[in-house]
Amino acid sequence: MLRFGLRSKFILLSCFLFLLPWLGYEYVWEMEKFLRQGQEKTLVGTTRALATALHERPALFDEQTNFLDQVVKGRDLYAYNLKSPIQLDGKLSDWDAYQSLFWLYDKRYLQTADDNHQLSNLSFSHMVGKFDNYLYAVFKVTDDTVIYRAKNSLSITNNDYVKIGLKNPDGQFNTYIIAPRQDGWVNAFDANSKMPFTKIQGFFKKTDTGYNLELRFPLSMLGNKLGFAIADVDSKQPNQTPSIMSTSNLNNPNDLGSVLVPSPEINRILKGMGHSGSRIWVVDNHHRVLAQSGSIQNADGVWADGLKNQAPKTAWQRFEQAYLHPLYYKILTRPEDEFIDTLHDVASMQGAHLAKALKGQPASSWRLTPDNKAVILSAAYPIWIEDKVIGAVIAEETTNGVRTLRNKSLEKLFNVILAVMLIGTVTLFFFASRISSRIRRLRDTAEQAIDAQGRVTGHINYSDANDEIGDLSRSFSNIVSRLGGYTDYLENMSSRLSHELRTPVAVVRSSLENLQSLQQSELSQKYLERASEGVERLGKIITTMSEATRLEQSIQSNEPESFDLQKVISGCMQGYQLTYPNQLFTLNICQSTLLMQGAPEFIAQLLDKLINNALEFSEANTAIEVSLKQNESKATLTVSNTGTLLPEGLTEHIFDSMVSVRSQQMQQQPHLGLGLYIVRLVCDYHKGTVTAHNNEQGNGVTFTVSLPLAN
Repeated sequence: MLRFGLRSKFILLSCFLFLLPWLGYEYVWEMEKFLRQGQEKTLVGTTRALATALHERPALFDEQTNFLDQVVKGRDLYAYNLKSPIQLDGKLSDWDAYQSLFWLYDKRYLQTADDNHQLSNLSFSHMVGKFDNYLYAVFKVTDDTVIYRAKNSLSITNNDYVKIGLKNPDGQFNTYIIAPRQDGWVNAFDANSKMPFTKIQGFFKKTDTGYNLELRFPLSMLGNKLGFAIADVDSKQPNQTPSIMSTSNLNNPNDLGSVLVPSPEINRILKGMGHSGSRIWVVDNHHRVLAQSGSIQNADGVWADGLKNQAPKTAWQRFEQAYLHPLYYKILTRPEDEFIDTLHDVASMQGAHLAKALKGQPASSWRLTPDNKAVILSAAYPIWIEDKVIGAVIAEETTNGVRTLRNKSLEKLFNVILAVMLIGTVTLFFFASRISSRIRRLRDTAEQAIDAQGRVTGHINYSDANDEIGDLSRSFSNIVSRLGGYTDYLENMSSRLSHELRTPVAVVRSSLENLQSLQQSELSQKYLERASEGVERLGKIITTMSEATRLEQSIQSNEPESFDLQKVISGCMQGYQLTYPNQLFTLNICQSTLLMQGAPEFIAQLLDKLINNALEFSEANTAIEVSLKQNESKATLTVSNTGTLLPEGLTEHIFDSMVSVRSQQMQQQPHLGLGLYIVRLVCDYHKGTVTAHNNEQGNGVTFTVSLPLAN
């Protein structure tokens, strides 16, 4: 039968708790991958639906510009959508947001080539934009000499001027000239009739490096061709040839550059997609944007619908938001609402997905914003007219919706994991507490079964549990049982030996005495004397063993009495001084009465063993110090001598039965190690303690006996 131990259970439970969050995270990660794939398919479907609405509708597209062989930036202009109308003041502050869209015209755009031409001589930055029903144009001109039109002059070309060439919606080619007399408001002149043309309005402002010019005219007068030229003269001399730098050749209508204005018709179609959760572009086959709808900051698709943060309503939701979410979002990342998207030049949008779409293949791509705060998904689908791709629909979304959905899933997963961990922790706590309590009970039982001297005083109740602790308790019970039997054998061995040896020793002694009464030779008499000494030594051993046995029996049957410990110690010390006149004793015995319950003869026997021990180990000409003091409700007796130190590790065991630290040279008399054992028996009987340790000077040993006094 397979049995799982405690270690196996902990390992299995730990593996389960470890795998739970990992499996949950992997599941959410795979879910996010599928959601991203779904978002990609959905976005491609959005572009397909919108492209379907634009298929086979050539009226929505400018056929002439869409079927150009090539769009050349700088020559072919793009009217960018402006966010607000431009205030015509010549300061150009309204154009700050569009500075990156300005195109620099240098000597490459001179109508007459001049390799020595410098930017400071003549150059300009320029762009056009659309707002409402007006087309705006800005010119930031660098000119080393600005020549105004003379106030009384009828000529509008004998000075610096700006020329505009365009085709109207009917295809008619018209040219206009801006020739300011001074800084301020300006109007155009018809280049042919030299008559003022008030539909073209502007503001001229001279600068340190040249001048600024802002223009505005109605879109209704613009077709699909537009060009600008800057004419520069350096003096007011009549009939001089100006330097002309232009966006395209205004002298030939066929060389005039194209202009693309975002289609209002396509914009109206895109308005219906304004709530799709996507940013949508419609571009022609030259990558130029014809219409745009939506903002990328709000383009998170339909994935985040209903997942926006709401005010907590329940106590759990408030707790989760206040305490758990700050913890979770140290690991998770919140989708950023404020991020910087790559600025698309709508005059020439790029991208692998757009390139494939303009070749007739739907495509999608992922890109990271420059600030690394958001991931943008782009999908493109081709627009067909007959068998030709006329443009493409591009839809863009961020992955914020998917990431929000992922975060919500991970929040719920973390809540479940937290609950499981909490339940698992509580379960493990109670499981560990139960195990530790069983181990503590086994420890306490083992400590109570064996006292400080190593005697077995009880037994261990083993457990029937089928685990390691149950096995351990049964092993302990078996060990204590066997140790108890062995201890009983050792403790009773002295009494058994003394009893068994007494009769043989008596027989040997009587036999020797009979032999000694007979006439013996000198050699026989010598052997008889040696045998008598051996029998006498053996008799002393038996007597010592009997003494310990008798003391144990006396302790069991003795009735305690009240006596004065001070008198017992003082009387014994007087006897030792008479018995050992050559030994110096130093006494420090208190003179107050120290009443205690017990047997005074046992105390005398205790002191006798301590003094005998001190005499045997003391060095010659050194004193044995004996002290008796009262310490609150206890009496403390100390016996100290200068001599051999106690070996390390034996201070706790010298009071055990048959333990001796005497060397062979010191054993002039037989010793079984029972003297200090008797001291311990007497202390135990009087509920006291005895300890031995080397003194602080490191030149002797001190025995300390602590005995409780009567109340």
